[in-house]
Amino acid sequence: MMIWLFFIVTGGISLLLTSALRRYALAKSLIDVPNARSSHTVPTPRGGGVAIVVSFLFLLPVLAISSLLSWPFTWGLLGAGAGIAVLGFLDDHGHIAARWRLLGHFSAAVWALFWMRGAPPLSVMGTTFDMGWVGIVLAMLYLVWMLNLYNFMDGIDGLASLEAIFVCLSAALIYALMGLGALAWAPLLLSFAVAGFLYWNFPPAKIFMGDAGSGFLGVTLGIFSLQAAWASPSLIWVWVILMGVFIVDATFTLIRRLVRGDKVYEAHRSHAYQYASRKYGRHLPVTLAVGLVNVVWLLPIALCVALLGLDGVMGVIIAYIPLVMLARMFRAGAVEKIDPLQ
Repeated sequence: MMIWLFFIVTGGISLLLTSALRRYALAKSLIDVPNARSSHTVPTPRGGGVAIVVSFLFLLPVLAISSLLSWPFTWGLLGAGAGIAVLGFLDDHGHIAARWRLLGHFSAAVWALFWMRGAPPLSVMGTTFDMGWVGIVLAMLYLVWMLNLYNFMDGIDGLASLEAIFVCLSAALIYALMGLGALAWAPLLLSFAVAGFLYWNFPPAKIFMGDAGSGFLGVTLGIFSLQAAWASPSLIWVWVILMGVFIVDATFTLIRRLVRGDKVYEAHRSHAYQYASRKYGRHLPVTLAVGLVNVVWLLPIALCVALLGLDGVMGVIIAYIPLVMLARMFRAGAVEKIDPLQ
């Protein structure tokens, strides 16, 4: 009972902090003003994701003190999460060159992998591989991509928040069903921290997450997935399946823009979810549709991998085929024709 009260308090702290950050953003004119590259039409305060970061990282050591989390894992989350959040906060308030942001991203990944004893073994088609230094490099690239893709996918109201809540709660459910309930505490804590922010971010959003929040969520979810793989190698595929909508949209869009020769570090609004939100004229239908895909399609496949012996790689292929089709249908990565008079 006490642990659930603790989670509720976390959500309450996040809720109140987001309110305070909204007032701060309005007072300091930290406003996202719509332009030709925006998916919103109303000037909106930004930087509310700091509430997620503070409420989660401030209360995370309580789980370690209570022996619900290991201290090495806690230090890995604290260092990587705080570093990425500070980097994003500074970028939200000014501008940091892409090369320095990337250096910070890799530094956070190295920090996390150090405390997790490197990269976990990988299970492929029934065979488990310990890939040594190759695995560490791949895990580093994976964490950097996770935090960047989450930043890319935080472009419409409520989407990144609902995705984080879905992934964390689904992973906690799967852990409980597998008898690995000890892994669930950190994802549950994060889900409540995000829920407090979501009250203000649900369409129509009263405040945006900002790079501090989106980058933090991306790297934290990535660390969660690697921790799970240490407990059971097949669980990395469970996380990759649960994150399928974000991974497919962001990766499909990036590849298409790279092939075309675009400057991928420049702002754009050519992700599938952004095209979909313009097609339907609102953010809410797209955010809810992604949630529906997660619950009725991705979660059952993840459960099959975790509990019914479906091979993880095969599960990813099955899960991703319709997602790739949707990305193509909604023109992910295609050049948008922008009216110069707008």
